[in-house]
Amino acid sequence: MFTQFLTNDLSLCGLFISSFLAATLLPGGSEIILIGVLKLHPELSWPALLLGTLGNTLGGMVTLVMGRMLPPTQQLKHVEKVRRYGTPLLLLAWVPLMGDALCLVAGWLRLNPWYAMLFMALGKFMRYALIVVATTSI
Repeated sequence: MFTQFLTNDLSLCGLFISSFLAATLLPGGSEIILIGVLKLHPELSWPALLLGTLGNTLGGMVTLVMGRMLPPTQQLKHVEKVRRYGTPLLLLAWVPLMGDALCLVAGWLRLNPWYAMLFMALGKFMRYALIVVATTSI
């Protein structure tokens, strides 16, 4: 019983850390960790979905804050798209490579961080939810 509890906690902790780091400018992906957790502990679907989303959203917010620290003269990729579509574009913050750039630019443009976090979380939740459904239904 204790080992099951410990294994569950460590799995979820590892998922949170990997999802957080994957959403920063560091390379990595948390999807394989999520799939591994779900294969080992299918009963943890909801906690895994929520912790993965939370970690990934917080990591995206770190990147957004880093963007706020960039000098205003810095030329950044994706600026016009983010300026044109605003925070709703952060629904795509989960997309590899492009998502990090979107978060960075959103910070650089000083977009509303609360709306940014909301749209980031929604997009990341939907992506993780699709992975959970695909993994647990196989």
